[in-house]
Amino acid sequence: MSDLAPISANMGCVCILPQLSGLGGPVSFQSRLAAGLQARRIGVVQQPTHPACRAVLVIGGTRQIVSLWQARQRGVRIVQRLNGMNWIHRKRRTGLRHYLRSEINNRLLAFIRGYLADGIVYQSNFARNWWQTVHGSSPATARVIYNGVDLQVFNPSGEGEPPSDYVRILLVEGHLRGGYEQGLDSAINLTRFLNQSGNLAVKLGVVGDVPVSMQQRFSAVAGAQVEWAGIVPQASIPRLDRSAHLLFSADLNAACPNSVVEAMACGLPVVGFATGSLPELVEGDSGRVVPYGSNYWNLETPDIAGLAGAVKEVLAGGPVFQQAARRRAEAAFNIDQMVEQYIQVLLG
Repeated sequence: MSDLAPISANMGCVCILPQLSGLGGPVSFQSRLAAGLQARRIGVVQQPTHPACRAVLVIGGTRQIVSLWQARQRGVRIVQRLNGMNWIHRKRRTGLRHYLRSEINNRLLAFIRGYLADGIVYQSNFARNWWQTVHGSSPATARVIYNGVDLQVFNPSGEGEPPSDYVRILLVEGHLRGGYEQGLDSAINLTRFLNQSGNLAVKLGVVGDVPVSMQQRFSAVAGAQVEWAGIVPQASIPRLDRSAHLLFSADLNAACPNSVVEAMACGLPVVGFATGSLPELVEGDSGRVVPYGSNYWNLETPDIAGLAGAVKEVLAGGPVFQQAARRRAEAAFNIDQMVEQYIQVLLG
């Protein structure tokens, strides 16, 4: 992302500070927002110290604390975009380095929220409630803005068609490691359960970074038919969404997963456990969310049978769920609506 010249004197410019490594930063969000701002002749720069900078959007956390403080002293508005907090490392052994990095990043997020931010954008009501429960209210003004997608790019029409001889369940995550294997484990068990419980042939398509050792371990599970796609370009996601029958949202306590928003925009229903933001994102017949069946904050064993029942209901509903998923995306996840909301928060 580079500075724009010239920058409209009336609009000024916005600095977007990307997410720190290790916090699951959504690169797609950053690029989409930057493109939306530039299309509206709002400059996008890399440094809070840029003389034309009127507002800074901190995506999660940043180590440029001094620059943020200096910008705030000059009257530059600081807005922090928050999802959730790192928590898996407290429930599973992910290594000392990962544990310390997660704890430091949590403290950094909380410091910016409590002492530097003029405004907070939470990705969902779940994220807002989580932060307020753990850290109390922030002095900054706050609002919820869901992630958005280009509904012309992510749509039900175009390349990609689900197979007719078996059911393809899609799982899309950036990285499935560092303690986040729980979601993949649930997806594997769901696939095996469905294959063993009747005449339904099911394959799981996994998109994302999965270590080879994990692929080998999960592929050896009886009844787990898995197609490993690896990391794919963002431009390939619409085609992949259109080539599946439904999406399984694997991330527990997710703030507002892009994979869910993108899938619904493509008319792909979503199935998952009722954790995090899923109950507020997947409304009506855009999919089904079901009770986890145990304490998900402690990563206890989930209710796979209940999840399988939701899958069968969505498959039986067919076009009803597909059309409802698209309507939900049109109503709540339009990229233009998202950009306008961020402009209001950043520039007023």
